[in-house]
Order: sequence, then structure tokens, then C-alpha cells
Amino acid sequence: MTEQELPNSTTKPSSQKGSGGLLVDLIFCVIIPTIILKKLSGHDMLGPTWALVAALSLPLGIGVWEFIQKKKVGFVPALGFISILLTGSIGILKLPKEYIAYKEALIPSIIGIATIISAYTRFPLVKTFLFNDAFMDTEKVDSVLLQQQKTGDFNSVMKNATWMLASSFLLSAILNFLLAKWIVVSESGTDAFNSELGTMNLYSYPVIVLPCMVITIFTMIYVFKQIKRLTGLELEELMRQ
Repeated sequence: MTEQELPNSTTKPSSQKGSGGLLVDLIFCVIIPTIILKKLSGHDMLGPTWALVAALSLPLGIGVWEFIQKKKVGFVPALGFISILLTGSIGILKLPKEYIAYKEALIPSIIGIATIISAYTRFPLVKTFLFNDAFMDTEKVDSVLLQQQKTGDFNSVMKNATWMLASSFLLSAILNFLLAKWIVVSESGTDAFNSELGTMNLYSYPVIVLPCMVITIFTMIYVFKQIKRLTGLELEELMRQ
């Protein structure tokens, strides 16, 4: 149930998430849903179906609230929304438990493939993820690149970054699949299945998100260094004030 959330290229500085926003996401998308799934799924409490509905409604509600605030929905949040619906469908319709592992691997795989394909279009997703108006003065960088006739070199850098970033999504897909196969062993529609979903949701952050964050940060450092090499701009000049 975990997807990597990355900024949209059209997002303005004022809409950046602070540490408070990240804490809210952690509480409402990880901690509380995990408690609901593990503690309230028994038939003497909410029961497997309603506990699953209650747990998934929280991250779903956060996504809807952010959509209302921003008046738009990005590619990655849309896939996160679909992921939540698929998880709910598997549990509520009592589909085979194996579907969870395939679902967990599907979403990051789609993002990774889309990232690679987009590199050969006019709208590469790597620019959305790493060359972003929210934290970088992209107009200044584009202007300097054009003046120094380094736009072609910069495009090559972004293609390299595309493959590096796509590798993080591939890693996420593999780890998602293995984690789901290891943890989710009970039949769907049971309180044990819900409890295992909660455990998977809790473990996914240290097991999946942290390694993928390392790759993403490494890719960002690579992009910053290459932009500095091509433009001569210092880090302070690259960052949006």
C-alpha cells in the first residue's frame, strides 16, 4: 500500500510539504491504518471487511483532501488511489491472497516503465521528479544552458538520471512483491489477512521506502553536480529562494 510520492513539476514553492505534512501522512497513512487492521479486524470488533474499509479510507481521504486543496491530481497520486482500491477489492471480494503480491509490484512497475518511456517524449517524468520548479530555479538553469549551448548535454544527463530513477521503482516492485509474499499468507477476507496487511504496511517504510530514497537522493546529487558542471552555477544559485 505504499507508493513513492514525488512532487509535480507544476507545483509552486508555496505548496511544498513541510515536516508537518509528512508527519500527518505517516500518522494517517501508516500508523492508524496499521492499528485498525491489526487490532479491530476481529469479529468482536469491526470485523475483517469494515476494518479494511476503515483503514483504507484514511489514506484515501488524505488523497482526496490534497486533490481538493491543489485542484488537480498527478500521475503518481492517481496510481496510489488505484492501489488503495485494488487492495480493498481483494480483501472485500475475497480474491486469492496471491493477488496482493502482484498488486504491490504492479504500481511501482508502471511508474518505472512510464518514467523510461517518457524520456523519449517531450515531457520526461524525470524532470517532474528531479528538475522541479518547487525547489529549483529551472528558468535560470534553462537560460544558462541555452546561452552556453549545453542543452543537448543536459538532455543526456536527464536520460541517465531517468534510468537511475527507474531502477528505484524496479527495486520497489521487487521488494514489494517479496514482502507481500513473505507476510501475507492468510486467505483474504479474514482478520488474519487484515493483520498481515497491517504488518506489511508498517514494514514497507523501512524495507522499501528507505532503499528507494537512497537511490533517489543519489540521482538528485548526480543531477545537481552535472547541472553545476554544465552551467557553472553554484548550489545556492540553482535553488529557488
